Amino acid sequence: MNRKKIGIHTFMALPAFLLFLIFFIYPLLRGIGMSLTDWNGISKANFIGLKNFIDFFKDKRAISDIRTTLLFALGSAPLLNIVGLSYALLMNSKFKGKSIARMFIYMPAIISPLIMGYIWSLLLQPGRGYIHHMLEKIGWAQGLGNWMSSYWSTMLVLILVNVWQYAGMTMVIYLAGLQSIPDELYESAKIDGASSIKQFKYITLPLLEPSIRINVVTNIIGSLSVFDVVMSLTGGGPGYQTETLSIYIMRMCYGSKTGYSTAVAIIMFFIILIPVIISLRLTRAKE
Repeated sequence: MNRKKIGIHTFMALPAFLLFLIFFIYPLLRGIGMSLTDWNGISKANFIGLKNFIDFFKDKRAISDIRTTLLFALGSAPLLNIVGLSYALLMNSKFKGKSIARMFIYMPAIISPLIMGYIWSLLLQPGRGYIHHMLEKIGWAQGLGNWMSSYWSTMLVLILVNVWQYAGMTMVIYLAGLQSIPDELYESAKIDGASSIKQFKYITLPLLEPSIRINVVTNIIGSLSVFDVVMSLTGGGPGYQTETLSIYIMRMCYGSKTGYSTAVAIIMFFIILIPVIISLRLTRAKE
């Protein structure tokens, strides 16, 4: 009987396994093979071994792009979780207009990030944007200066715009976690004299572990693979200062370096994979 059940379960899992092979394993193996060639996207590919990987780590622009990508992720991923959890705690309380507030917080997440980036570009454009003119009227425009004149100020703007757009998505996952916590636990804690801080520390956070795990992983992946917001706001500029690995891969691919860009994509895959595995291990150990 058990063997029959195992056979049925295996048979039912076959479609998902086949899809996984076709859309993940096969492209990954094909990409690894392509990364070992000098293919330009048109002519015949020649095997060159690890030359693409060696050239990548010798390229100063590529190393700068790794730094920018990591800095963006270090700023964006924690902020998304902090802001998203703060929104969720606020939206979990009782007040009038809560449904409308939730809608406005979540709305930016469903808009195309490229479109949202161009909107913010028009708003923040130095000397010509609406926000610049608004600050000019109250006499703050001169003190603000050009946010694109400095690498750090540009990175700060990119991180804040990204957090503003996707904090609503993080909020929804945390809100679902908060609403699954039984009210009886909080009532018991209040009877025992636990303060709001202790309730948050010993009830809310431990029971939010699944939501935290989901948000941490998705925010790390999203932040390390960022493309749209950077492309629309700065185009990777000034120069190549704010160029991320995703933009670098796209430009190398369109620059007739398909084999090289595939090698960079594989490097990026492992850059994303390492922190995801670490975060999953840490949250599982804590649980």
